[in-house]
Amino acid sequence: MKLSVIIPAHNEEPTVEEATRRALDVDLEDTERELIIVNDGSTDSTREKLKSFEGMENVIILDHPVNKGKGAAIRTALSYVSGDIVVIQDADLEYDPRDFPALIAPIISGEADVVYGSRFRGKAENMALANFIANKILAWLTTLLFFKRVTDEATCYKAFRTEVLKSFDIKSNGFEFCPEVTAKTLRGGYRYKEVPISYHARTVEAGKKITARDGLKAVWTLLRYRIFRK
Repeated sequence: MKLSVIIPAHNEEPTVEEATRRALDVDLEDTERELIIVNDGSTDSTREKLKSFEGMENVIILDHPVNKGKGAAIRTALSYVSGDIVVIQDADLEYDPRDFPALIAPIISGEADVVYGSRFRGKAENMALANFIANKILAWLTTLLFFKRVTDEATCYKAFRTEVLKSFDIKSNGFEFCPEVTAKTLRGGYRYKEVPISYHARTVEAGKKITARDGLKAVWTLLRYRIFRK
């Protein structure tokens, strides 16, 4: 079994190196791993921080000349994936790669096709009230639209059987990647499971990028993929 970890990175100079090291160091027992890092048009020193990983056998570093968005970075990385399972890992330190084994276990055991790491089933620290409310609304709307209990639609930690994720033909360029794959997972009848994870939120001042506008796009994306088949 092989795990492919996709890491989109845009202006993550303070954290990208440590996030990459943690993803490389976590104990996965008998599971192989590869990291596919996409420097998404960073204008800071993100790319410089990644130089120490160049040439490593299990690390692929790709570059977008301009910022295209999280979804676009994931689409670029998918072309290089060789693993059986894909996990999305942000380049910040809000999520802990030590949760990888729990994320991929239900897929390895054959229980699930898609696994979400739920912050609300685990431990969420320092989440701003506005973000807490927005996340709860998205989870409630997803549950209502797709008749499946979802506690954390917007979590970064999403694990997929590779063939499932590639079959989605992802269209999103930005953060709406999350509601798009959620809608396609639930609408497609794939086996979905949640596991608890740990989460330590950062502030806007520390580099958090998601905004209220992204929340509105997420709502529209969920509605669009519920109403229309394409």
